[in-house]
Amino acid sequence: MTNFLQALAPATRTYRDHSQPLWRRILLSREAAVIGAVLLVIIVASVSVRAFGKPITATYLLLDIAPILLIALPMTLIIITGEIDLSVASIVGLSSVTLGVLHSNGMPIEAAAVVALIVGAIAGALNGFLITIVGLPSLAVTIGTLALYRGLAVGLLGTKAVTEFSEFWTSLAKSKIGASAIPSVVIPIVILAVIFGVLLHLTPFGRGVYAIGLSAEAARFSGIHVERTKFTLFMLSGLVSALAGIYYTLRFSSARGDNATGLELSVIAAVLLGGVSIFGGRGSTLGPIAGAALIGVLASALRLANVTSDVINIITGTLLVASVVATSFLAWLHTKRIRPGKKTETLVAAKG
Repeated sequence: MTNFLQALAPATRTYRDHSQPLWRRILLSREAAVIGAVLLVIIVASVSVRAFGKPITATYLLLDIAPILLIALPMTLIIITGEIDLSVASIVGLSSVTLGVLHSNGMPIEAAAVVALIVGAIAGALNGFLITIVGLPSLAVTIGTLALYRGLAVGLLGTKAVTEFSEFWTSLAKSKIGASAIPSVVIPIVILAVIFGVLLHLTPFGRGVYAIGLSAEAARFSGIHVERTKFTLFMLSGLVSALAGIYYTLRFSSARGDNATGLELSVIAAVLLGGVSIFGGRGSTLGPIAGAALIGVLASALRLANVTSDVINIITGTLLVASVVATSFLAWLHTKRIRPGKKTETLVAAKG
């Protein structure tokens, strides 16, 4: 009987991470490392690029990375669940074409923007349906819909572009907050960042997202609606990607089927550089924001130094691979730091 009670006794867990002071846990986190890298790159890039007489400005930097920042927010939650969405850039292009075609045919730009958002949400919902209801892997589904949505966008406009947009809206997309150098687009980004941050870190829905990433089966047995959660995240990804497409169109005053081609690489690189595990179950919303800033600063500095876009893509891809390898290496190193024979979990013996 005593042995049976010992087997059923509750476990007292000791967590190595929380044995350190709060300041140390914050400063030695992945997010802190990315933020430190951002600051270092900004300093080095600013000093180096000034030699060409073209200093990096916060205005153009934020305008450039705004679509990445927007899409990285729902992408963070998707990757934490252990899934991925490669169709985001195609949804940007599809929403851009939808806005351009409807507006060129006489629809007010406000109504056309609403329809473009609905199209993006439907595109994300289709991804979610194929993944959660049909049961297909997200990688295969979103590779397929990447080609599907891009094909629809190019098919609607062909090689043409819609460039006739109201000056009020195009100026608004590039406007600044008062006399500062901060673009107005930062306002919706901050609002969405707060919403997604609260959703992930302070709600039962967010705890369910982490649980799904650690073990979908365990989450399901815990009462979490795994399929419904994933479906919601993919639909949000489509909706936010459509919002990024509207901004992209108005900023450049051009609706084209090939808008934002390859943007998904930068988005995923920003999320993974921000400390989100590609294997799911770990990450935060702060890290990807810093990761997007890092990619944006590097790209801006390289462009001002007359580096071609192909080389910039190579560097971005290298950072993406390095972030995945670094995550696995740090996990391996953490296991090696635990001395053999040292128990991290003890059983409280019941008194017989």
